[in-house]
Amino acid sequence: MPTKSLDAASTATPTEAAQRLPTLMLAAGLSLGSAIALGLARFAYALLLPSMKLDLGWSFAQAGAMNTANALGYLLGALAFPRLARRWSTGALFGAGCVATALLMAISGLLADTHSLLALRMITGVSSAAVFVSGGVLAARLASARPHDAGLVLGLYYGGTGWGIVASSVLVPLTIFNVVHGWQFAWFALAVACAVFSAIAIGAARKIESVHAMGSSTAHASDAADAPRWPRFSPALAGYGLFGVGYIGYMTFIVALLRNAGMSAVVVTGFYLLLGVATVVSARLWSSLLDRMHGGHALAILNALLAVATLLPALFTQPWVAFVSGVLFGATFLSAVASTTAFVRHNLPASHWGKGISAFTIVFAFGQIVGPMVIGWVSDGAGLARGLVYSALLLAAGAVLAACQKPLRGA
Repeated sequence: MPTKSLDAASTATPTEAAQRLPTLMLAAGLSLGSAIALGLARFAYALLLPSMKLDLGWSFAQAGAMNTANALGYLLGALAFPRLARRWSTGALFGAGCVATALLMAISGLLADTHSLLALRMITGVSSAAVFVSGGVLAARLASARPHDAGLVLGLYYGGTGWGIVASSVLVPLTIFNVVHGWQFAWFALAVACAVFSAIAIGAARKIESVHAMGSSTAHASDAADAPRWPRFSPALAGYGLFGVGYIGYMTFIVALLRNAGMSAVVVTGFYLLLGVATVVSARLWSSLLDRMHGGHALAILNALLAVATLLPALFTQPWVAFVSGVLFGATFLSAVASTTAFVRHNLPASHWGKGISAFTIVFAFGQIVGPMVIGWVSDGAGLARGLVYSALLLAAGAVLAACQKPLRGA
């Protein structure tokens, strides 16, 4: 009898691995959607900002307004998502968002008028929200198929943003030329990257949705009546809103801060590349935290670490400090986003996941609207370092608020 049990145990491991690998591969493929929505469509702008600011004569407030416009579009997309999801499938919205974002990035390379660029950044925000929110719903469905790997699956999806950061850190410096409007070529390069990523991500989304459709008859729709009311989410929502304000200040202006501190283009490119790699690695780093903590404590811990990462380059101008900051920030910030999807999975029935993720995305978008403009305005008056100090304080306040969020359902 012991021999038989031992034999069973020895064959269980390869079987388990064989079942696990396809799920993780699908999560990795889907994660290229988050690479498009945030890594390329949003964060790559930080690398373009110094060149565009100099060429177009912008102030830091005007430069920040570009990401504010993008965040406004993101908010509109998040607000519209629940209604759109009643008419079209999640996979269809994901695919349409990916394709639209790639096209809009290409159009960005054809424009040099500030007002036109503002309008285009806003529209790109709408398409990015369609990708990011629908991808989050698909990732939550995929995670539900393997509860033991749920944190890892969510981490892989959101950590995929790092692939967009890595791609942009390589593409943008190579495609910005020292000519009038030389930054426009970088937008074309980013559009090509979006198109390549879209082909892979859309394929993964279709597979996930087909599997979910086959198993939908077993979903517990009756659980919808047990969904907790939104006011009970308020500490987590408020903490996440402050995360949106604080993190986007860092991601918008960190490259400009490092360049103003006298760091070379090679050092800044290395910093951004390292940040992207750390973002990808974060999927494994925080997966157990997302599985264990059903309240707001995961978000609180991650916000606190982000506050430290944001404060470091504001206080110290040495390159090694910048690299430490980039690694810590990259290894943490997308896991804060993943923590809200994990919170929704832990505390809401499956029928309400779309609404829950959309609610967190809306407060996230509000934070991102406020962040670039306010931090840009502070930076114009008191310097970029002071702006990042304010970002760090807001992240710390977000940590305190998130720590007050209790689990809403039994662990």
